[in-house]
This record gives sequence, structure tokens and C-alpha cells, in this order.
Amino acid sequence: MSAKTLLKGMLAYQARANDELVEKLAGMDPSRDAGERHAAIRLMNHIHVVARIFAAHLKGVAHGYASDNTPDTPEPRALRAALAEIDGWYLDYLEAVSEQRLADPVAFTFTDGDRGCMTRQEMLIHIVLHGSYHRGEIGRMLAAIALSPPWDTYAVHLHQAEPARRLRRGCRPAGV
Repeated sequence: MSAKTLLKGMLAYQARANDELVEKLAGMDPSRDAGERHAAIRLMNHIHVVARIFAAHLKGVAHGYASDNTPDTPEPRALRAALAEIDGWYLDYLEAVSEQRLADPVAFTFTDGDRGCMTRQEMLIHIVLHGSYHRGEIGRMLAAIALSPPWDTYAVHLHQAEPARRLRRGCRPAGV
């Protein structure tokens, strides 16, 4: 499997997981568990801002953020649209970038002023892992207030996106 194929699956997984979780947050009663809801929306907004920052690094343009979150907290519906847009951008970017270019290092500056350097491929992996980490935090927050978070795993995504995998077509048991 090529790096692009794997990254495409991971980015599609992230888009789906982001959408499902923000939809869940949008459906929460704002007056019930207001603190947890607000914190969860702030974390999802942080995921969005970091994704936009790294997209700017990949494009070689200034991102315009002074921090890894915004001062204001967006409404869930607006955040859902913004996440869908940036998740779509990453999928489009991956379609356009060559396999060879994925290995190119990119120098950038973090919002705290520290300098960094990652390959394009490492940046894409970072975006997926960063989002997964914070969605996991939100999942624990929701579980603590007796709300079931969406089932957010790559394996679940693969089997929902490709139901034939459940039938084991084209798969052999491990070790065979």
C-alpha cells in the first residue's frame, strides 16, 4: 500500500470522525452539562485551528493565527462546516501532491515562535493523530456525563466505508 493510499484512508476517517463528533455536540442541550459542552467545542475548535495552521505550512503561506485556538468559541453548526471545509482541503491536497513531494521537508514556525521542520507526510500524519487524540479526550468527557460518544476508531471507519471487509472478501486469516 502506498503512503498516499494510507493517508487518504486516514484523512477520510478523520473527516468522518470530526463530523460525527461535532454533530453529537450540536445535539447536546446547551443548558445541560454546559461546562463539558463548552470545553468539548473548544477542543474541536483547537483541532480545526491546528489543521488550518498546518494547511498554511503546507501551502507555504502565513496562517494568521497567534495561538492554536481562537478567542471566541464558534457555534457547533458553524464549526461543523469549518471542519468539513478543512478536512476536504486535506483530501484535495493529497490528491494533488506527488508521492515524491510527500517526502519534502517543510520549515515553519509554531505559534509560540519555536521553529519546526517536518516532511509533508509527517504533517499529514500529525493532523490525523492530533485530531484523534483530542476527540479521545472529548469522548472521555462525554462518557463522564453519561453521554455516549460516537464510535471513533479507524477500524470502524474502514468497515463502515467498505462493508465487504466484514465478509472477509480478499482477506486471509493472519499467518496464512
